Amino acid sequence: MKKLLTENMALKISAVLISVFLWFFVTSRGQSEMSLDIPLEFMNIPADIGIVNTSVKTVSVTVRGQERTMKNLKASDVRVYVNLEKAKKGEEVFNINTNDVKLPYSLSVTNMTPATLRVKLDETASITVPVKPVLVGDPETGFFVNTLKVEPKNVVLKGLKSEVRRLRIVKTEPVDITDLNKTLTQEVNIDTGGASVTPNPGTVKVTINISEKKK
Repeated sequence: MKKLLTENMALKISAVLISVFLWFFVTSRGQSEMSLDIPLEFMNIPADIGIVNTSVKTVSVTVRGQERTMKNLKASDVRVYVNLEKAKKGEEVFNINTNDVKLPYSLSVTNMTPATLRVKLDETASITVPVKPVLVGDPETGFFVNTLKVEPKNVVLKGLKSEVRRLRIVKTEPVDITDLNKTLTQEVNIDTGGASVTPNPGTVKVTINISEKKK
């Protein structure tokens, strides 16, 4: 038995090496690579924590696969997730590895840059503030704004504590009353002025009562 295993050992080793080479040659034929800039997506963010900023917004992912598959590959087919489940207030460094990349079947990641990112986090807070309606234009000649009503009068703002603290009032998006000669009721979005906060509700009902001037 031992003789059978050791006989013509050189030939057997050569056969194995040739088989490996042929397998590699066949599987690598028609392969190509593509680099894509993929936006980072954050998951499992604690309820009382919010993201202030990050060192990068996207990562460069190099993907390898069969040419026929790669031809149809789009950036939207690739997702990169960062798990913030254990995140705390302050600045933290998170690793990004190939396990964080979701790809179509049969594709693989050969490179990813950067491999780490810094995330600054802060506590979140809520505050109730009044809503101020914003009007643009003037009613028709001989008419004026008699009363102005907003429902609800207040909204709850939720967001980063540093952002929420500086807000004492929010405005609506502008309501155009140019040449208006009758009462108007309109659903209007809340304008947070660029602050990283979420209003609840996000819209209010504005009623503009237009009256005719006495002659």
